[in-house]
Amino acid sequence: MSSATADPAASYPGARLGMPREGRGSSASWRSRIAAILLDWFACMLISVGVFGDVVLTGDGWPKFMPLTIFFVESAVLSALAGGSFGQLVCRIGIARLDHQPLGFLRAVPRALLVSLALPALIVDGDRRGLHDLVLGTVVVNRR
Repeated sequence: MSSATADPAASYPGARLGMPREGRGSSASWRSRIAAILLDWFACMLISVGVFGDVVLTGDGWPKFMPLTIFFVESAVLSALAGGSFGQLVCRIGIARLDHQPLGFLRAVPRALLVSLALPALIVDGDRRGLHDLVLGTVVVNRR
């Protein structure tokens, strides 16, 4: 099918999923997603340095994994309870299930684990859904 005859309803991220083009419930922008992950990582670094000292930045062994561990816990718990990580909530985006049910811990924990691995989050489709979202039936949406 040529681009001139392509379905105009599928011309924006989320169209195939029945999501609105813009506004509440639309696919979150890359800018919002990147800002959210940077806020999450910064907050987790601050917490880990505050709790464990600068050994998380300069040391070897288990302390260097504390920012990632804190990120995993923060992301899983806040996603299950509030529908998004700290950074996502600040950026006014969140995680939604395609079946419109609450996310819950059974999806939030594996999603946080997959995001912590990074690679699944870097492989995305045309609807801006990473492998972790495809596996778990979720999508990152605008809350505004």
